[in-house]
Amino acid sequence: MTFTPPLSGLKALAHPRRQQILEQLTAHGPATSATLARALDLNTGATSYHLRELARHGIVEETDAGNKGTGHGRERWWRATSDDLRLPRRSGQDAETRSVVDEMNRLSYTADLRLFERLQRESSDLGAWMDAFPYSRGTVQVTPEELHDFFEEYIALLNRYKRPEGAPAGARTVLTRFLAFPAPEQGGEDVA
Repeated sequence: MTFTPPLSGLKALAHPRRQQILEQLTAHGPATSATLARALDLNTGATSYHLRELARHGIVEETDAGNKGTGHGRERWWRATSDDLRLPRRSGQDAETRSVVDEMNRLSYTADLRLFERLQRESSDLGAWMDAFPYSRGTVQVTPEELHDFFEEYIALLNRYKRPEGAPAGARTVLTRFLAFPAPEQGGEDVA
C-alpha cells in the first residue's frame, strides 16, 4: 500500500528520532514504545510522544499484532501503516514542502549510509550474509516518463519479495534504497 503524507506529516517525519522509529517499525515489525526506546537508546516517554505524533499523521498506528500471548494486555503496540512511503512530486511542492522533503532526504540518506558503512565494517560477523551486499552503480538514458516506469517496475519487483504470511527459513529483513537523478549536463549546468 502506498502512502503520501500531507505537509504536516512530512514535517512530522523530518525529525531524526521519528525517522529512526519508523525505520525500526518498518524493518522489524510491530513494537511497543519501551521496545523501541531500548532498540534506539531513547527515553520511553519521548518515544511514546514521537509515536503519537506519527500516528496523528497516519504514519503509524496502534495494533494488537505483537500482543498475542504476552499477557500484557495494556501494552500499546505500534506498526508502520505503509511500507511504500511516497513523497509528493517535486514539481508539485511549494518552497516549504521542498525544504521539509530535502531535510527528510538528507536525514534518511545520512542514516542509511552510516548503517551501510557499519555493516560493511562488521561483515565478517554476518556469516552467509557477508557476501549479500549487492551494489550497483550505473547509468541509463531515459525520458522522465521512462524513469517513472522504471521506478514502478522496481517497486513491483520489491513487492514480489514481500511475504506477509511469513518468510522462508534463513530470510532476514533487507533494507533497499532506490536513488535516481539526472546527471548534470556538460559544462556544469543542471538538468531542468
